[in-house]
Amino acid sequence: MPKQKHILVIRLSAMGDVAMSVPVLRAFTQQHPNIKLTVLTRAFFKPFFKDLKNVTVFSADLKGKHKGIFGLYKLSKELKNLGVNQVADLHNVLRTKILKFFFFGKTFKQIDKGRKEKKALVAGVLFQQLKTTYERYADVFRNLGYTLDLVNPIFPEQLKLTENTQTFLEKDNKHWIGIAPFAQYQSKMYPLDLLQRVIQELSKRHKVILFGGGDQEVKVLDTIQKKHDNVINLAGKLTLTEELEVISNLDVMLSMDSGNAHIAAMLGKKVISIWNVTHPYAGFSPFNQPKEYNLLTNREQFPLIPTSIYGNKYPEHYKEASRSIAPETVIKKIESVL
Repeated sequence: MPKQKHILVIRLSAMGDVAMSVPVLRAFTQQHPNIKLTVLTRAFFKPFFKDLKNVTVFSADLKGKHKGIFGLYKLSKELKNLGVNQVADLHNVLRTKILKFFFFGKTFKQIDKGRKEKKALVAGVLFQQLKTTYERYADVFRNLGYTLDLVNPIFPEQLKLTENTQTFLEKDNKHWIGIAPFAQYQSKMYPLDLLQRVIQELSKRHKVILFGGGDQEVKVLDTIQKKHDNVINLAGKLTLTEELEVISNLDVMLSMDSGNAHIAAMLGKKVISIWNVTHPYAGFSPFNQPKEYNLLTNREQFPLIPTSIYGNKYPEHYKEASRSIAPETVIKKIESVL
């Protein structure tokens, strides 16, 4: 009897990129139910993959026993012992290139990140939709010899809320609107004073649930919560698993170009995203969302957008370019989706 096919899938970080791999892996497991997948990622992201059939997570300890070249050699030996036949590298960084060397003799395919066309997009040489990250992930599996179709995706059922989570969210008949105001760089965020106007208006009719992480973000969101009725700050109060439960029960998520947009999208939620100095054309738009759910900065006022792919480079006066998106526009879009 031939050995079961077993693919090692590598995506170590960051949160949004790991979340973006989930709809692709879900589609793969549905279309190839007899193939086993092991996902190599950070232990923290394990809950993302909980409901995927034939998928197990192998946690990389990159600051401990898997640190450095010797650590990666040790990791490759541990992974080989699992009986992996093929490797799908969705990350393609120095670490995974070293692992590729240690996996000599195994079929090892890596993501094409499209650096050349992304460079042209940022330079203003071309301004058009590039291949999405989801399709780039899917291409890795196609290059391993599998068909993979991301059209008409199937999403997980709504998750049940635990008692702990329910204590934070009083029962009512209001719509639940998730808002995640933060991103890795301030240049990817909607100005907080404008966002507070959005929250103030929406909280009159709906329940607004705030998401974030880190001490500073918790303080900011606590201050916002105190100013309004029907606003709940969950930042720093729940585990990642519990946060996923809440996101799974939202009616809509408002997020920046950041991880929370991709987490909500992987759960099949409607996601309204606000774009400041980055742009959906780079391929990082949330999965399976209509184009009109992306709220974009006015390019007539800010013609250099996107100033970078990740939002880390921009002219100083572009930092709050998304002020060109009126709070009324954001509110109207959310109300229309509800």
